[in-house]
Amino acid sequence: MNIHKKIVVDEQGNPQEVIIPWDEFQELAEILGLDLDSEALEDLRQSREDRESGKRDAYIDLDSI
Repeated sequence: MNIHKKIVVDEQGNPQEVIIPWDEFQELAEILGLDLDSEALEDLRQSREDRESGKRDAYIDLDSI
């Protein structure tokens, strides 16, 4: 992924903000999961807990899908 950015600096030349094209922002938001609703985030949290605790019956075998 290539990000085309514009860096906004203050009077001393210190970076303050970054401006990126909208489509690149949307792609980043999707990669980071910022576009997920609360239900999807809770499902992911539960899946992580199940995986970390070794709860194998919480998953569906790929052959049965």
